Parts: sequence; structure tokens; C-alpha cells
Amino acid sequence: MYRIALSFVTAALVAACAPTGAVGAPKAGKDTSIYALPAELEARVASGALQSAVLAGGCFWCFESAFEPLPGVVAVVSGYAGGPKPNPTYDQVGGGGTGHYEVIRVLYDPAKISYPTLLETFWRNVDPTQDDGQFCDRGPQYRAAIFAATPAERAAAEASKAAAEKTLGRPVVTAILPGAPFYAAEVYHQDFYKTNPEHYRAYREGCGRDRRLRALWGEAAGH
Repeated sequence: MYRIALSFVTAALVAACAPTGAVGAPKAGKDTSIYALPAELEARVASGALQSAVLAGGCFWCFESAFEPLPGVVAVVSGYAGGPKPNPTYDQVGGGGTGHYEVIRVLYDPAKISYPTLLETFWRNVDPTQDDGQFCDRGPQYRAAIFAATPAERAAAEASKAAAEKTLGRPVVTAILPGAPFYAAEVYHQDFYKTNPEHYRAYREGCGRDRRLRALWGEAAGH
């Protein structure tokens, strides 16, 4: 009975990155206001002291936890990019009709960490052979992608993609897209792995993310 109950709970939480109202989705009462990056950080980006990278790797909760610990990364913000609709909401993106991806915006100090190094972390935290989403999350909004905002970023992205294909020995379907406007997600999505650790762990395990990453990348797999 215990094993059956545990399996049911885990399966329910697999849908955690699905739109509000789905089984396992965040409950009513969460702070659904749009997150705003502190003005001090935006000013550092505007001055060039910090740079930003926009990356899509399926559920943005899992991508935050992969990048935030990296030395030189100052902040990671969950959000949406790639679609024509301005200021999309979680429900709209989750419905799959806006053209947006779930993404993260990584703010980093280029004196301490490079864009190619960020891309190394990117590849080890995605399944680049999957074209219908990522892991258990299916739909265009969950596909992996690199949003290259400059020619230098595109060149680095293309080189890293070629290296990933060589390492895996199979085609990589992950898209390299032009830079696109970034829209921050709602407050309750930010740092979800910290604010809701049990929910996050159950979702990640039930989705099979780590098992698939280990199967692809071995000891170099992300986490």
C-alpha cells in the first residue's frame, strides 16, 4: 500500500510544470505577480558590468538549480521568450499557443565566467536529442533552445552544438535561435527549488530528468 501511494504522489507531481489547474500544479494563493529584477542588477547589465544569456531547457525550475551555483553567475530568473505575444502569463505559455519557451535569463560576470562555459552547463542539463519537449514535459513550450543575441553568441553556440554532437555520437536537434525579448515569470516560480524543495524533488524524480541525463552524459551529467 505504501509503495502504491508513493507512486501515485510522484506521478501527480510530474505535472508540476503544467499550467495552473493541472494535477500537481501550484495551488491557488501563490504570488502570481510578475517578478521584477532589482534595479541595481539591471543597471549593471546596462553598463556592461554584467551580461545575460537566455536559455531554454524544459521546466525552468530545474534550469535555475543548474546555473545558480556556478561561480560568476549573479542571478538566474525564470521566464518566457520566443513568442510574439508581449508579457505572456504562465497559463498562456503552458497552454502551448503563444510560441514562447520556458526559459531562464542568466546574469553573469564575464570576468569570472564565460559564455562558452555557460553553454557547457546548458548541454549537460538537457536532452539534445529530444524535439518534442524535455524529459516528461511535452509541448513546444518545453523544447530546449539557445537564444543567441549576438554574432559572438551564435558562433559560440554553433561550436558548442557541434561539440555536443561529437560527444554523443548522434544528431542534436536543439535549436539555436535569434535573441528575443525576455519576460520574467511570476514570483512563485522564482527559486522554486528552494522555496518548495519537496515538491521540486518529487517532480524532478518523477519526470526522470536525472536518469536521462546520466544515460546521455554519464559522469558529466548535470544535476
